[in-house]
Amino acid sequence: MNWLGSLQQLGRAVMIPTMVLPAAAILLSAGSLPWGSWGLPGVSEALNVAGSGVLLYLPYIFAVGVALGLANQAGYAGLAALMGMTIYEQVIEHFASGQIQPTTLIGILLGAIAGALYNRFKDFKLPETIQFFGGSRFVLLFMGLLSALFAFAMLAVGPILQAIINWMSLEVEAMGGFGLFVYGILYRVLSAFGLHHLLNNVVWFQFGSFETASGTIVQGDLPRFFAGDPTAGVFMAGLFPIMMFALPATAMAVIHEAREDLKPKVRKTFVRAALVCLLTGVSEQIEFAFLFASPFLFALHSVLAGFAMWLTYALDIHHGFSYSAGLIDFVLNFHLSSNGWKLIPIGIIYGLGYYILFRWAIRKFQIPTPGREEGSMLEDWAGNIPYRAPLILQALGGRDNIVQVQACITRLRLTVANDRKIDGHALKSLGSAGLIRLGGGNVQVVFGTYSELIREEINKLIDRELDHVLFSSPVHGRMIQLEDVPDQIFAKKLVGDGVAFIPEKNELVSPVAGTVIHVYPTQHALGIRTNEKIDVLLHVGIDTSHLEGAFEAFIKEGDIVEPGQLLIRFDLPLLKEKAKSLATPMLITNPDRVRSWSFAPFKGVKKGQASVMSVVLYDKDTNSK
Repeated sequence: MNWLGSLQQLGRAVMIPTMVLPAAAILLSAGSLPWGSWGLPGVSEALNVAGSGVLLYLPYIFAVGVALGLANQAGYAGLAALMGMTIYEQVIEHFASGQIQPTTLIGILLGAIAGALYNRFKDFKLPETIQFFGGSRFVLLFMGLLSALFAFAMLAVGPILQAIINWMSLEVEAMGGFGLFVYGILYRVLSAFGLHHLLNNVVWFQFGSFETASGTIVQGDLPRFFAGDPTAGVFMAGLFPIMMFALPATAMAVIHEAREDLKPKVRKTFVRAALVCLLTGVSEQIEFAFLFASPFLFALHSVLAGFAMWLTYALDIHHGFSYSAGLIDFVLNFHLSSNGWKLIPIGIIYGLGYYILFRWAIRKFQIPTPGREEGSMLEDWAGNIPYRAPLILQALGGRDNIVQVQACITRLRLTVANDRKIDGHALKSLGSAGLIRLGGGNVQVVFGTYSELIREEINKLIDRELDHVLFSSPVHGRMIQLEDVPDQIFAKKLVGDGVAFIPEKNELVSPVAGTVIHVYPTQHALGIRTNEKIDVLLHVGIDTSHLEGAFEAFIKEGDIVEPGQLLIRFDLPLLKEKAKSLATPMLITNPDRVRSWSFAPFKGVKKGQASVMSVVLYDKDTNSK
């Protein structure tokens, strides 16, 4: 794995423990309510202590979370990280008398060590007499020794490391608004690669120190904000105008510039995306709509986002969030903010500016945002995820191409054996907003907030040994439902079940691997038997059997064919003139073998595109579930 892929894995792992912060924010917000006037003064204290407790133990939470993220949720890795933090704190407390704080950075380091040890030694074998201490148990033993040595090393290195972080914090503070401007740009640029969590962790959890009334030292812009530090929140306030106003306005611009025939689907998708961004601050679904279509526009967006950080700093606005800069966090944490109300007029100005700018740019430069060309609309198909997962897996190169599949909030993070096997066009048709190749087999596929569900279904497919047959597109054109074929024999599935295509080019290729079992005399149709004994019928056009000379077959009965191999070339202009319809069915004529069906979206497809249809077969011997 190359260095960028390693950072991708670490970035995802660092994000996992931050998921506990909304709980702390809710507890602290609830604790600020006037419980005393309601006759329940103890409730307020209990809620505040509970919320503060989450922030106090963030180093432990980060250690466990990072270890779990790097070790694919392995419990032994999390336990090793927790033990490592316990040993570290005890050593530091005894020898440094509290002069070195157990920061989240230490938690991340110990979590990364625990995760790496687990991945390296989880299958470690010892002599049979002491094998009880081998494998995952060896990770605990090794981690105990290593964390003690790490703690002793930190007695010397810790003060130096803390001095470096303090120096960085002071340098950024000395830069004033310009430092925030640079941070805002880097945040947006790194978010395209899923690496922004690494930058944010330094800023949100390392920069600055604050001593609470109880004497506890809190570090980082985010914990300091929730601890009541009046100087905290400068690294978060400038994100609210972007998430709550600018990007939702961009979504509206995408909708209004869509083609009229595609506008209903675009509206449904991007209104939901705008609401998600407004409420929760999850913005990638909107940003990826123009990131690949117009990198220049994304660069301009990054600069404007940086300027928002500078502007909020200049206006002395302090606000923060536990999760992201959405309306929920804005309202929930408003009682801790300073001049937070100013974010509303700034956001309105930003929203209007983004809407006008993006509508103008999309129209002026003909930017192919969703709805201006056929492609993925990120449609609402959460209920179909189990059925589309086989197609997504095939588009990723198949089960054998997957080394590791993980997910964060909005994207799959994969390590594959060969990233050239990934079909980006097929992924787009299946709902992907973007594909990022990081090199070394590390890729990211943006599926929005469905990513975790997709990961679960893909892992199920990888773990199960199901008998799948995957079908590529036999033509370049448009896929339609079989019921839409203007012929009752096909539409009522009297011959078999499957899909159909409207070809736009004059070649028919094999959708599967198998053997040609029949070629009709006029060469307008043929049958293929797959290696799984599925019989497939391909029929070019409707009422075309009388069109002699319109077809040229490049195979014969008994030939072995592979997906994408040319089968028939036909006279497309003649078919348009003489045939009842260009509809070309692809049928399974023995559908009793099929247990379940999966179909890609019924829209434009390329010749040989994998996969447009997937079927799971009954057990070969029992023919039962």
